[in-house]
Amino acid sequence: MTTFTKSPLIRTAIALAIGAIGAIVGWLVGLPLFPLMGPALCVAAVALMGVPLTLDTRVRDAAFLVIGIGIGTGVDAQAQAAFLRWPIAFAALAVLLVLILLISRFLLSRVFGFDRRGAVLASTPGHLSYVLSLGAEIHADLTRIVVVQSVRILAMTVAVPFLLIAMGFDVSSGISRAGEVMSWGHFSVLLVLGLAVGLLFQRIRVPAAMLIAGMAASSVGHLSEMTPGQLDPVLALLGYVTIGTLIGSRFTGITLAHLRAAALAGVVTTGVALGLAAGFAVPVAAFLGIPVAHVLVAFAPGGLDTMLAMGAMLGADPGFVAASHVGRLLILTALVPLFIARAGKPATE
Repeated sequence: MTTFTKSPLIRTAIALAIGAIGAIVGWLVGLPLFPLMGPALCVAAVALMGVPLTLDTRVRDAAFLVIGIGIGTGVDAQAQAAFLRWPIAFAALAVLLVLILLISRFLLSRVFGFDRRGAVLASTPGHLSYVLSLGAEIHADLTRIVVVQSVRILAMTVAVPFLLIAMGFDVSSGISRAGEVMSWGHFSVLLVLGLAVGLLFQRIRVPAAMLIAGMAASSVGHLSEMTPGQLDPVLALLGYVTIGTLIGSRFTGITLAHLRAAALAGVVTTGVALGLAAGFAVPVAAFLGIPVAHVLVAFAPGGLDTMLAMGAMLGADPGFVAASHVGRLLILTALVPLFIARAGKPATE
């Protein structure tokens, strides 16, 4: 690696430039949700060629904070009308996660040759850092797990919009909602408040801390009508392109040989997870009285940051989408150790 590419900021700039090219190409060819999908695919392709593409954590957190503020602008009193019925949806989500783990673990161990404990970790629909820490403790094959999980996140980013199109939903929504753009003064206030809350969330290890903090600050500001207006479309576009770039950069360090060895397993388990999520989304949407597309985005086990951004682009209730994805991580925190314990130790130990 040259000195030029060792600099985190230079790597970040290169990654974002490639992501921007991906977004432009995605827009030109008509990709749905092109600010996310275009950069994700383009950056992943370049990363698989051996180019070290990473995002500096400061740039990532800044994008998370901005997008979180944008997501929070969709929170209002009307959006919370189904709040009292959310627990039923979360119960359905818990059953969904158990089924995903059971079916995916079976396929990975019986069809793709994973050991039972490694199959549990590779099939876990989310919580990647937690999964990898558990994998290190039990000496699992982390490379295969990382490939399967990276394929899941990228495949969900690509597959969810196309599945929604196949189901007859319009995914051509704009980057930001219609309405008056938030003043820079109000945006600055939310930025400072979101940063303060985000630093606190990071200390207590809240996932995607800056994203959740920005959303929380913006939600309070909009519910109280103290910071009215929508996020500037240019800021929203830059934030989405950064998140798309982050998705693609997960393939840095993964070789084509690694990808060939485990990509099919990742695609199959992603298909299982997405199919089950779609099946659960239909009755839950009917119960809550909200569009199926919004529940699918809330239930689809992609990256938390990705699915929140996708939900915002589709105009989904941000509170419900965020609560569902944070709830998914909490449920998995309890489920995964139980599944590993039931898997037992490999015969070689």
